[in-house]
Amino acid sequence: MSKVKYYYDPDTLSYRKIEPKKSRRYRNIFLFVLGSALFGFLGLIFLLNTNILNTPRELSLNREVKNYELQFDLMNRKMEQIEYVLANIEDRDNNIYRLYFEANPIPEEQRRAGFGGVNRYKSLEGFNNSDMIISTTKRLDIIQKQMVIQSRSLDEITKLAEEKEKLLAAIPAIQPINNDDLTRMASGFGWRSDPFTKARKLHRGMDFTAPRGTPIYASGDGVVKRADNNSSGFGKHIRIDHGYGYVTLYAHLSKYNVKRRQKVKRGDLIGFVGSTGRSEAPHLHYEVLKDGDRINPINFYYGSLSAEEFENMLKYANQENQSLD
Repeated sequence: MSKVKYYYDPDTLSYRKIEPKKSRRYRNIFLFVLGSALFGFLGLIFLLNTNILNTPRELSLNREVKNYELQFDLMNRKMEQIEYVLANIEDRDNNIYRLYFEANPIPEEQRRAGFGGVNRYKSLEGFNNSDMIISTTKRLDIIQKQMVIQSRSLDEITKLAEEKEKLLAAIPAIQPINNDDLTRMASGFGWRSDPFTKARKLHRGMDFTAPRGTPIYASGDGVVKRADNNSSGFGKHIRIDHGYGYVTLYAHLSKYNVKRRQKVKRGDLIGFVGSTGRSEAPHLHYEVLKDGDRINPINFYYGSLSAEEFENMLKYANQENQSLD
C-alpha cells in the first residue's frame, strides 16, 4: 500500500492530501518496468553463463559431450591393447621371422615414424576438445601406418618362406644311391691316385661302387640340364640344374631314365649305374657344383644317412686311395 502524503495549508490552517500528478505516476511505472527488465536481462545473462540453469538442449548436448569423451577414453584403451599386440608381432617379425629368412630387420624409426610436412589436423583445431581429438587421430594414423608396414613385411616373409621351401627342396640332400645297393664307397673328394696313369690328381667328386644297373636317384629338385655322352671322360652322364647356383653331375651311367629339360624331384629315378667313359669298373661318379665350383658332396647327405652311416662314409671318403675314373 502506497504512502499518503499531506501538506499544511496556511490558508485553511489544515493538512491537505497531496494528489500525485499523472505524469509522475507514469514515469515511476516506466522506471519500475525498465529496471525490472534490465535486472531480469542481466540475471538471464548470468544464468546462461553458469551451470546453475541449463536449457533442455544444453543438457542434451552436455550428455552427448560426456558420452563422446567416454567413447574416446574407451577407444584409447583399445588402442593401447592394439599397440601392445602390434609391438609383440613386430618384435617376432624382426627377431624371429626376418632373422630366420635372412632379411634385414625393419628399423624402429621407420615403424614409428609420424607424418611431417602439411598440418593434417588443421580441420580439427578450434574446438573445446581439439587436443583430445587430434591426439587420438594421430595415434590412429600411426597405428594404421604400422599395420601397413607389418602387412607388407609379412607378405615379404611369405615370399621368402616360399623361396626357402624351394631352396630346401632344391639343395642336393640325399645320397644318389641307396646304401643297401652299395658295394662300397670307393673314393672320396680330394687328391687321389689316377687308375690309369697312377699319378696323383684332384678327384672332384665321390665314387660309389655298385652293380651295373643299380638305380640312381636325383639328390634334389631341379631340371635336367644334360643327359648325353658328349663330355670327355664321363661317358653317359646327367647334369641337373637345381637353381640357386647348385648343379649335380652323375657320370658313367649304363642308361638314362630322364631326358634334357625334364623336371625332376628329389628321389626320382634318373638313371642306372654303368661303366661308360673313362671308368675302371661299374660305379657312379657324383659331383656337386655351387656357382660353378666343385665342392665336397659329403656335406650334402643329411637327408638320407644316419649319424653312424655318415661317420662310416666320412672315414672311407678321407682315405687317399685310388679313384675309379
